[in-house]
Parts: sequence; structure tokens; C-alpha cells
Amino acid sequence: MESTIYRFILRYSKREQVVLLAMTLISFPFLYYSLDLPKRIVNDALGAKGKTEFPVTFLGTEFHQLEYLWTLSGLFLALVFINGGFKYWINVYRGRLGELMLRRLRYELYARILRFPIPHFRRVSQGEIIPIVTQEVEPLGGFIGDSISLPAFQGGTLITILFFMFVQDPILGLAAIALSPVQAYVVPKMQRRVNALGKQRVKAVRVMSDRIGESISGVQEIHAHNLARLMLARFSAQLGVIYDIRFEIYRRKFIIKFLNNFIAQLTPFFFYAIGGYLAIKGELTLGALVAVLAAYKDLSAPWKELLSYYQRKEDARIKYEQVIDQFDLPDMMAEETQLAEPEMPQPLDGELRASNLGLVDDDGDVQFEGVSLTASPGTHLALFGPGGGGNEPLAMTIARLNHPTSGRVTVGQADLHTLPEAITGRRMAYVGPATYVFSSTIRENLLLGAMHRPTGPARDDPEVKAALENAALAANSTDDPEGPWIDAQVIGDGPDLVARLIDDLSLVELDADCYGLGLRGTIDPDGRPEIAERILSARQSFAERLADDPHLVDLVEPFSADRYNTNATVAENLLFGTPVGAAFQPEVIAAHPYVRRTLESVDLIGDLLQMGRDVASTMVELFADLPSDHEFFGQFSFISPDDLPEFQALLTRVERVGLDGVSEEDRARLLSLPFKLIPARHRLGMLDDDMQARILEARAAFARDLPEDLHASVAFFSVDAYNAAASLQDNILFGKIAYGQADSVARVGAVIGSVLDDLDLRATVIEVGLDFEVGISGAKLSAVQRQKIGIARALLRRPDIFVLNDAAATFDASAQRRLVSATLRAMEGRTVIWSTQRPDIARLFPTIAVMRGGRLVETGAPADLDREGRVFHEIAAQS
Repeated sequence: MESTIYRFILRYSKREQVVLLAMTLISFPFLYYSLDLPKRIVNDALGAKGKTEFPVTFLGTEFHQLEYLWTLSGLFLALVFINGGFKYWINVYRGRLGELMLRRLRYELYARILRFPIPHFRRVSQGEIIPIVTQEVEPLGGFIGDSISLPAFQGGTLITILFFMFVQDPILGLAAIALSPVQAYVVPKMQRRVNALGKQRVKAVRVMSDRIGESISGVQEIHAHNLARLMLARFSAQLGVIYDIRFEIYRRKFIIKFLNNFIAQLTPFFFYAIGGYLAIKGELTLGALVAVLAAYKDLSAPWKELLSYYQRKEDARIKYEQVIDQFDLPDMMAEETQLAEPEMPQPLDGELRASNLGLVDDDGDVQFEGVSLTASPGTHLALFGPGGGGNEPLAMTIARLNHPTSGRVTVGQADLHTLPEAITGRRMAYVGPATYVFSSTIRENLLLGAMHRPTGPARDDPEVKAALENAALAANSTDDPEGPWIDAQVIGDGPDLVARLIDDLSLVELDADCYGLGLRGTIDPDGRPEIAERILSARQSFAERLADDPHLVDLVEPFSADRYNTNATVAENLLFGTPVGAAFQPEVIAAHPYVRRTLESVDLIGDLLQMGRDVASTMVELFADLPSDHEFFGQFSFISPDDLPEFQALLTRVERVGLDGVSEEDRARLLSLPFKLIPARHRLGMLDDDMQARILEARAAFARDLPEDLHASVAFFSVDAYNAAASLQDNILFGKIAYGQADSVARVGAVIGSVLDDLDLRATVIEVGLDFEVGISGAKLSAVQRQKIGIARALLRRPDIFVLNDAAATFDASAQRRLVSATLRAMEGRTVIWSTQRPDIARLFPTIAVMRGGRLVETGAPADLDREGRVFHEIAAQS
């Protein structure tokens, strides 16, 4: 990085700064003439000196006095436009330049984060790095745009005004404020939009912070899988969003500034034109007019701007120096190593050799030393050792995630630590003890192992092309992050790719998890009509399976348009569909105005209010003396323990004033309670056949009269149609699992599984599960599930060398052994190095290398090492 902020500015924006400076210099003559023209108006057009004889010749044309006055006044107005246009253009260009340079700087800082040595992240926290990129460099963008042009412009303006005043001997006076009310009305209205854009900018910066945090947390995955270009492209796209918002803010701000300047300059126009006319007619003294005009000139603005510039310059200098301290590391990976693309793919299928390898950490502690190890192609090696034995940092060094302080690692004739990541990140794979899962779907997290570079052109979309062109202007990544990235040559494409994904999920025993997620997932029937049709077939088969078996027939109560479902809530029966969006969600449906009108149309409001009062009374009576963790609160989930006192007070108010006299808020709370009633579950005897029939009447009215603007808020049930808002499982069930049946959920799940297997739909459901959003850092998954995704991601491309570092430590013993055996079968003929502290896992490998005290102490087959007198046997006995 450049050592000073001005070196950075001149290196990357010299041409733009010259353009700004040239436009600034060009504007000065117009500024001078705009100052000189009032003198000519007063002295010549108004005849203040008494020497002007009319008509006069001006620009080759003769003018009488009034014509001459209007002409000069018109020229003054034209100069106002010209000077305002110069200011607007310079300010917008300056703002755009500052934003492009800020985007460039942020991109460079993010790229450097991806090249930081991994041990550096143990010394600094995300909280130190992220604010620098997102907040601390923010003022630098504005300063870069102003760095040369602003002092030139304001200083030149100051000198021009002073020179003119020195030559003309003007008198300073009071400023005119005739148009201030207009400014007070127009400018605040425009400022509100700028404020709204400012809020959008804050949100966009927060998204950028999340992206940076992910990259820092998942930096091992980025290095191990050569994801730098993809990460840079995604970060570049987010920078583009911020750039667009900030540029719009700049544009609008300077429109406001332009209007301010223009309105302010209108005042002299009125003085010259109207005041001059009145002076000629003798209705206003010339001295009064000149005094007002002289008062309008003020030198304070450019002077204040120059003082402010000096303060910003010092602030920018300090901030840039702080950035240099954090981001200009001496042992950082070279950019070419991370992003260079080899002309020909280079397999790593030679002999892996570690020669006199040593590693000393930043605190001077020896992690391991003098390690020499050889693994021929296809070797399956357990790197075994106790805690602190050195096997874990050695595994990371072999995977090229640590740089050795002595010795080297070679594959064939190539030094592993000098190869570009385009080779090591594609031909090698590494999985540590805690895999990082990115905030996306399971599918994309698996495919990240094969998303090293774009595999085709960017999307043919004008907005995408414009975004990438802007990215190029800021020297950002010009890769389309939403374009084609999957390397089909490595892992296949289309149906073959899905089959590969499911095979690898089965290998790491994640297929059952994805199956469950798929059943709870949704699909777009318009985008995937073939799956929707097959799910409808499964619905029919499921219903037939239940109907034909007397032991299963009562497990599910199916939906029917003309029958009340006693295993569903009142809200579900009224809606007879799945809510979409917030309008008809269970928590708020009772308060929705349309729902209220529907209930009133069938005269149900009063009955439901009475039912709500009865439910509240029953709940208060039942729960008044129960502890808050009693099981009844779970079974009758109408009122939480915290809400009981409020409902007790509500019932007291009802007894005092009656249901008709309570407030609207109390009515809404009472009305919400019966909407949660499930007759088969709660058995309170409040929903008799007559009430159910009236709710069915309300159901029909709800669907019949639903306003057009609410059509998208509910996906109605239909026995012949796929419900896009419901999960796959709910579409298959098309009903509610009956309460009171032993093991009903498990039995229904077994029937669904059998139906899906018979229709060959299990793989389809698993594929839907692949689109499950895992949450921030995979928070919606367990640690074991995240680890399985990491291993499957690495296995997907079948690397030449696969290094695992206690990768199954979170699994139980049996699952660890199954995973190791499955991995070794899948990696037959390819090199596997598995670091572990468990002797039973090490025994699964044909070769074991034993580390203790940072040294390689013995290597051999399990049968040779697992006997008296050997270090492995000694450590295993102590485990």
C-alpha cells in the first residue's frame, strides 16, 4: 500500500484530479465576470457616472438604456447559471471520484484480509478489523475527492473576490435574505430523501460488515478451497450497492447545494433588474441600491471551507496511517499466489515429502521441529499424537495453511508453499475441527468446493454490465458473483451433480438430515412443476394408504372444504389455507380488519368474545396456583405465565363494565384466545357443532369476499392443487395429525417415507433439503451437521491430497469410525492425512505417524506400533 494518503490519491486518481483542477481553473473567469458585471450595470446601464450616452453599442448591437439594462441583467443571470453549473459539476465529479476511490480502498483492504497469514487472526479480532473497512475509512472517500480541487477552488475563489474588491474598492454590507423562506420550505423536503438514503447506506454497510466477518471466520475454507475470486466478486457486488446509494446521496446533496446557490444568486438579479428600473424611474436612490449590492458580498464562506479542509486533511492523514499499520503486513501472501491462474492444471499426484519441517509461532513457542515425512501417492496416513504433540499444526502446515519457519513441503518436484492457490485450493482439501458454514443454503455450501473461478461469461443484463463496469473503474473484481461458477468438469452438472451431492451426503450420513429439512421445505410449483406434480401423487398415495389400513386411518384428519377440522385451530379452519406474509399470521389474524368484517357478517364477533372470556376465565382458574414450568402451560398454550396477571385484571374489568363496555385493546386480546382453540387437543367443550358450522360459513365468506389486494396473503387449500406456501410434508398430509394417537408423528413419518420410497421421491425431497438456509455461520445447524458439510464439501471434488485435522472430534466414537472408513473408501488411490488424538481412529489407517513433544517419533503399521515398548502403545494406554 502507498505510504501516505496523497501518494494513494496521486497513484490512482491523478488524471481525475487534473480534470477537476482544470475545471476549477476554467470556472474562475466566469466568476470574475459575474463580479464585474454589476459594476457595468451600475456605472453604464444606470448611468451612475453620468457619462454614458444612449444608445450604446454592445456586442455589435445598439441598445437604449432600458434594453441595455435588461441585456446586462440577463447576462448576469446566465453567469449565475454557468457558475452554479460549474459548482454542481465539480461537486458531483468530486463526490463520484471520492466514492470510486473509497470503493477501491475498501476492496484492497478486503483483498488483503484474504491474504493475511492465518496466525495473524489469532492476534487480532474481527472487532478490530471490520470497523476499519466499514467505518474508519469512510471519511477518506470524501476527502480524496476534495483533496486537490477543493483548496484550489475555494482558495481561487477567495483570491478572485479579494482581487476584484481591491481593484473596484467595494463596500461590504448586510446580506439579502429575501428568498430565505423559499429555501426554508424546499430544502428540508429534499433533505428528507437524503436522510432516507442515509438509512439505506447504514443497512448496506451492516451487510458488508457481515460479509467481512464471514470471510474472517471462514478464511481457512477460502484458502483451502481457493474461493478468493468468488469471495472478492461477492464483496465487490456489495460495494457496488453501497456505491450506488452513496453516489445518489452525493447527487441529491449537491442538487440541494446548487439550489441554495442559485436561489441566493437570484437576489442580485432582482436588485439589478427591478431595483435598477425603479432607480431609473426615480423611485429608489442609486446609493441605496449600491449599498444593498455591496452588502451582499461575503468572504467568509471560502475562508471557512479552507479551514474545514485543513481539519479534514489532518483527520484523513491519521486515519490512513492507522490503516497502514493494520493492513500492511510484512508476511502477507502475495496477490499473485492467491489469484494467478496456471496455464495448465497441475495435479498433485506426486510423492508428498516434508523435509526437516519446523514451525515457531508468534510467541516464539516451537510447535514442531525437525519433522521429515514421506507419503507416496494414495497413502492413507494417521497423524497421531496427544494434545500439544504437534500433529495439529503439522497437518495445517502440510495443508499450506501455516507457513513453516524451517524446511519445506514438496509434492513431486514442486514446493507446496510456492504454488498458487489455484492449484493447492483445487487439488488439495483441508477440514479442521470446526468447519465454517457460510450464510447460504446447504447446496451452495457443498458446491463452494468447486467454485474457484467463473466458468462462463457474466449475465447478459444491462444492470449487471453497468455494475461490472463501475467495478472496473474502481479496480474491483469484474467477476459476476451470480454468474456461472461451478466447475462441471470436476463434479458434474445437472442430474449428475445432484446425484453426486446426494451420494456425498450419504457418505457423511447427512442424507437423513437433508431429508427431514426437505420435508419441512417449500418449492415454487411454477418454477418446479414436475416436483409439485409428483408431490400431489404422493398426497393421493398417502391418503389411500391411510384409508386402506384400519390401524392408520385415524392418524390424520384430512382437510375438506365443507368440514371443520377438529385437529386444527379456529384460525386455521377460518383461513382454510396457509398465510403468506404478515397479514393473517396466527398472532395477528384476530385483529385484522377484514377478518373482523367477515366475522361480523356472520354474526360471530359476540360469540367469539364470549368464548374468549370463558377461555381466559378457565385458564386463570386452572393456572393461578401452578408454577410457570408446569406442563399445562405447554398443553394449553393460550396464555403465558407472564400474561396471567394481565388477564386477571382484564376479567375484572369485564365483570365491572361487561363485554360491550371494555376497550378495543381488551376486545382484541379476548378475541385472540378462541382463534387458538383446537377441539381435539384442548377438549374444553366450547366448539359445538353449531359453532363449527358457523365458522365454516365464515370460511366461505372469507374466501368469497377477499379483497384483491389480500389475495397474495393466503394460499388456499385445494385437494387438487399444490400449496406453494406449505411445506412438502404438509402438502402430502393435506390435513392435521390427530391428537391422542400413540406415536402418531413417528407413524405418520414412516408412512410418508414408505410412500416417497415407492414413488422414488426420497432423492427429490433430499434435493429440496439442499436449499435449506443454514443461517448466519450455519447457526441453524448443529456442530456435527456443520462438520459433515465441511467433509462432504471437500470430498465432492475428490482432491489429490485430503488433510483432515480432528475433523470428526464432535462425532460419537461409532460415527467417527464409520466416517473414517467411508472417507478412506471414497479416497481410494488418493492421499489422505488424518490428524487425530484418538488411538482407535489411528488404528483404522494402514500407516500411523506418531508425534510427541513437537517431534515425529515413529512411523509404521498399527500392528507394529501397538505393542509394548512403542510410543504409540504408551500414548494409547494413557488415553
